[in-house]
Amino acid sequence: MHNCADVTDRGWSQAESDKQGPDGLSVADALPGRPRRIGSQLFTRPTVFERKSPPMATATPAPSATVLADLLPQAATRLGAQARDLALVAGGAALTGLAAQFSVNVPGSPVPVTGQTFAALLVGTALGARRGIASLGLYLLAGMAGLPWFAQGSSGWAMPSLGYVIGFVLAAGLTGALARRGADRSPLRTAAAMVLGNLAIYAVGVPYLALALHLPLARAAELGLYPYLVGDALKAALAVGALPLTWKLLGRRG
Repeated sequence: MHNCADVTDRGWSQAESDKQGPDGLSVADALPGRPRRIGSQLFTRPTVFERKSPPMATATPAPSATVLADLLPQAATRLGAQARDLALVAGGAALTGLAAQFSVNVPGSPVPVTGQTFAALLVGTALGARRGIASLGLYLLAGMAGLPWFAQGSSGWAMPSLGYVIGFVLAAGLTGALARRGADRSPLRTAAAMVLGNLAIYAVGVPYLALALHLPLARAAELGLYPYLVGDALKAALAVGALPLTWKLLGRRG
């Protein structure tokens, strides 16, 4: 080991640099930026600088917007928050069951025109996806178990229009997720959310109707889709006017 006196403030001393190793090369041969003697010529080995990788940028998730139910007074405890969510879920299911009683029969079709479609989309948008799915899931399961709050006071699981009620669960989740992204703040985005929600309902309801009645899909669409498009457009127009206006009256944009 060499004495510390052999090392200058600039690094290795000249004596240390000229020291020969077993292979006949000097220490300077292994040091970047130090001269190497070959015969009577001196050559300098270029210094190699280490390239440091730039720090990787971390993506920050976009904050979720609030839904209308989030504007209600917050509970002070976790138990209170859970009770509040349960009340919202039960209230949404009850609202859908109440709206289902406003129904009009369509001649030649087993599917009546009711207010439950509008209620399901409204519940999903106001509560958000998680609570909306829970609310319409409760409505579906309780009605299948015998609670008479399907259209015209019906219940059970044997009716051919049950597929539409199953579609309500999907539509509530979809519109709730869109509302979390601000889809209910402007008329245009609200209209798009309502259209997508209705498509989710028909995507389940029409094939279910075809299977239940043993009909071709085209015939099921004639019975369970086309007669309801005008009514759905009117319900969507009502939502387009009501939801953005509610946010405007509240003076909040989430």
